Amino acid sequence: MLYQLLRATRPQQWIKNLFVLPALVFSGHAFESDYTLRALAGLVCFCALSGAVYLCNDILDLSQDRLHPEKSRRPIAAGLVPVPIAALVALILFAAALAGAFWLRLPFGMVALAYALLNLAYSWRLKHLVLIDVLIVAAGFLLRALGGALVIAVGISTWFILCTFTLALFLAVVKRRQELVALAQGAGQHRATLGLYSLPFLDQVIAVLTSSALICYALYATGVGESQTGAHMQLTIPFVLYGILRYLYVVYQLGGGANPTAVVWRDRPLQIAVVLWALACAAGIYGIP
Repeated sequence: MLYQLLRATRPQQWIKNLFVLPALVFSGHAFESDYTLRALAGLVCFCALSGAVYLCNDILDLSQDRLHPEKSRRPIAAGLVPVPIAALVALILFAAALAGAFWLRLPFGMVALAYALLNLAYSWRLKHLVLIDVLIVAAGFLLRALGGALVIAVGISTWFILCTFTLALFLAVVKRRQELVALAQGAGQHRATLGLYSLPFLDQVIAVLTSSALICYALYATGVGESQTGAHMQLTIPFVLYGILRYLYVVYQLGGGANPTAVVWRDRPLQIAVVLWALACAAGIYGIP
């Protein structure tokens, strides 16, 4: 039962919570223990919150998930975890995560609370509203990044915020596109909003968001209007460009992208690009030769 409960919180999806850490890295405090410990504590809070959100989402989507070829194997949909137990664990995770978040810093606690309420509203109703569904998903990533700055009390670049939002929105729209492809004619039965989208429309949105994310990151990396970036952060731009283009290749040529987390875990070229980007960031921010 404990193993199935852990599966129901989808720990493989917790990689998304790494969006809490960029503020630590880009602020130049990554090698200072006080800042690092607070940032990691914030990361744990968001992991607990996201686990609780996934439990609530699976409870609310129980009937629809049982019709889905993959989601029907989730512990709650498969009947491996009783709904009352899942609800109790979700409540405990919410309470513990929010208590920890407010203890770390009041502003961080407010962001964590906003994240929890927004995702509960998404699971209950907002995911059934066309376009609002993907905007809410992107807002969740934005709140993670903002929380990462607030928990260690540092500033965060406006361009980086915009880059985070557009990149997250890009991933959310790609996921909707691939769900639409995979479920074909039955897409509207699984999720009402999927029936309101079309491939040509989503492809145009993806093209717009690809350009937007790249422009916002380039402006951040070159320090336009900001003073936080290192002198050589512009050297990271090619890795970001390759990473986004590689992701598009996985989507349009290999048929992936329905699960963005799975792409990150499995695609080796994309992993190499992320590692090289991280090394280039370290060199640009901390002056590592």
